[in-house]
Amino acid sequence: MSETPMTRAASATPPSVARRIKGLSDRAIAWIFVGPTIFLLLAINIFPLIWTVRLSFTDYKANRAGREIKNVGFRNYERILNDSDIWLNMQATAHFLFWTIFFQVLIGFTLAYLINKKFKGNDLWTTIIVLPMMLSPAVVGNFWKFLYQPQIGLFNYIVAFFTGKDPSSFEMLGSVDLAPWSIVIVDTWMWTPFVMLICLAGLRSIPDYIYEAAEIDRASKLRQFFTITIPMVLPFLMLAVLFRGIENFKMFDLVVQLTGGGPGSTTELTSINLKREAFEKWRTGYASAYAIILFVTVFGLASIYVKALNKVKER
Repeated sequence: MSETPMTRAASATPPSVARRIKGLSDRAIAWIFVGPTIFLLLAINIFPLIWTVRLSFTDYKANRAGREIKNVGFRNYERILNDSDIWLNMQATAHFLFWTIFFQVLIGFTLAYLINKKFKGNDLWTTIIVLPMMLSPAVVGNFWKFLYQPQIGLFNYIVAFFTGKDPSSFEMLGSVDLAPWSIVIVDTWMWTPFVMLICLAGLRSIPDYIYEAAEIDRASKLRQFFTITIPMVLPFLMLAVLFRGIENFKMFDLVVQLTGGGPGSTTELTSINLKREAFEKWRTGYASAYAIILFVTVFGLASIYVKALNKVKER
């Protein structure tokens, strides 16, 4: 009879090591396997966070590592909270967050509701709709930057076809009024399929017998939609909002490819401004305090939102 790999490993284990392992509890053996992973997570996540908190109370500059580091207390936090330019960046981020989430949830749920009807070519259309989220932000940014070109871009000609305006009379990326909406359009195009998939999973989790019981009670389609579909899909919608909210709060690469934060600082989101403070102005201590404020903001809002989500699930 041939030996199994487990049998060979057991026979190759030295007797002294085998006796030690045999005397260990299940919990100790579990910690032996989990321990390295936990250590790695602490080294990658927790230590940088603690180091960032420490730097936030100093005037440290990464490009002048040899100079003396002074402790400035809460001065960095005070300067950030009193900086009107940073509040403008926060406003730009809030505008981007609200409208991208609004359109992605609205269009994503609509597409999921239509695809859930299971018509001919359902799978083909699902695959086509999901394609944008498979592309990298760098590819999407360059692709849409070309589409937004006022002379040769297809977007301006489509708008001109419906509005009658001259295609070269407006520039999406160069206009202070239109640039914020240009990044909203691109992010909505790219990530609406993600919201659609989450909503589709919610719709397909609703048992058919609930709709059958509603039809027996002579409930109209509209009433079924508002009393069955929406309440049962709501936790999935809220989950999609949570995911997209966290991701869009730290949006960086797509906006950099499209506008670079311009024109001026119209589309300069907090993540872009943070990068400039840290790696262009080299105010590392100041940028660390900025990062901590953003982290606390996201963590606090996400914690409150998750509690609300759990309450909805418990209904």
